[in-house]
Amino acid sequence: MGIVAGLDSSPDFTRIVVCDTDTGAVLRQGYAPHPVEGRPSDIDPQAWLLSLGEAAGGGLLEGVQAIGVSAQQNAVIPLDAQGNTVRPAMVGGDKRAQVAAADLVDALGGREAWAQAVGSVPQAAQPVTKLRWLAKNEPENALRTAVLLQAHDWLVWQLLGRPVRRTTDRGGASGTGYWSAATGAYRPDLVELALGHQAVLPEVIGPSDAAGTTPEGLLISAGTGETMAAAFGLGIGLGDAVVSLGASGSVMAVHPEALTDQSGMITSLADATGMHLPVVTTLNAVRALRGAAELLGLPDLESLSELAMKSTPGSHGLVLLPYLEGERTPNLPHTAGTLAGLRRESMKPEHLARAAFEGMLCGLADALDVLRGRGVDVRRIFLLGPAAELPAVQASAPSLFGAQVVVPQPADYTAIGAARQAAWALGVSQGTLDPRTPPAWQGAAAQVLEPGEELAVGQAVRQQYTAVREQTHPGAFRS
Repeated sequence: MGIVAGLDSSPDFTRIVVCDTDTGAVLRQGYAPHPVEGRPSDIDPQAWLLSLGEAAGGGLLEGVQAIGVSAQQNAVIPLDAQGNTVRPAMVGGDKRAQVAAADLVDALGGREAWAQAVGSVPQAAQPVTKLRWLAKNEPENALRTAVLLQAHDWLVWQLLGRPVRRTTDRGGASGTGYWSAATGAYRPDLVELALGHQAVLPEVIGPSDAAGTTPEGLLISAGTGETMAAAFGLGIGLGDAVVSLGASGSVMAVHPEALTDQSGMITSLADATGMHLPVVTTLNAVRALRGAAELLGLPDLESLSELAMKSTPGSHGLVLLPYLEGERTPNLPHTAGTLAGLRRESMKPEHLARAAFEGMLCGLADALDVLRGRGVDVRRIFLLGPAAELPAVQASAPSLFGAQVVVPQPADYTAIGAARQAAWALGVSQGTLDPRTPPAWQGAAAQVLEPGEELAVGQAVRQQYTAVREQTHPGAFRS
């Protein structure tokens, strides 16, 4: 038996899990918040190291042989030629870069050109777009930028003592907007298009490769982004999809090849195992539930769920298109939500509550259909997020998604995925694991929900929803 650690450096905190290499059992855990207020767009990356040190205190890493690092995606850390940060890291969904995203789309010749080049169309959050913003708004800092790293790249580099060699993994690289999951290669011309000049990019190493070893003999694996680490920690494979319920929603699935989608609805990412993770995002998920709860004067989502369960599938004809903040899937950035089907018998609080849940889930089912329409096999769906525990979600999700739904028990699957990567790299280095086959860890404990006899009812609810969507936004999914 060996012992490895997985590190999850999110926007707000650091979590560390220490796991058994053979089974994946979590032996101990550490946690520390990041020493910053709120979630600003500019962060000194030293804050991540301070949080890491606090989380690892008290001998947490005693006996650990390898560490895997996962971290927030879309952060970009510009370094000068000496390896010093040029400016604070640019993190998160940086709305400052929305104009820069549109500039980049036009500069390369449109959405299709970007989809063909790197499998995604520039969005405000992506590193390539932030580089464009930097060049336009901080030209002196852009000129000083010689090296580009992401959050997990930078943390791995720091743990290894800032060696000359800087590395990343294919999962993290695929989210930059200047690396193609289809070709497995960088597009330096896109860096120059965004930043105004070339920059040194980290070497992309394989899923089971080691980034290096510390002077103390601690192996550091390749690292990856939080999305890829979470998928690896859950143990999803071909036929599986993950639906994540945050304020916005996302749907991702394992696929054997990269997808090209000129509409921009699919972002073609690579995973942490050598496969691909096409992702479709909706702008409105739990925010639609919270809006409905406020409208109905309810204190929380649990109360909204309890009220919704007093209604029946189809909400007595009431349909909510939950496009409250515009929408990305379909691409309707300037639209608003729609409440349709108002009749005297449907104008009751419980029907509105149920329509909010059905609208959110139908919107995510639309996102699933985008993937299915491109040949992605979806037979089992992992449902994540606190809202996944709500009875109104669990009562409707299997029939609306048309598949078995798995609700894993709460755990830090991102940190577990990072630890699993560390175990893989350690096993390969010791000659006990195949570099093509990750360790077979125990799957997550979960509640399994089947569509059963309700499948036909769910299909009818979706038809009702689709009819309203087509009447309100005809051809939205054909644009």
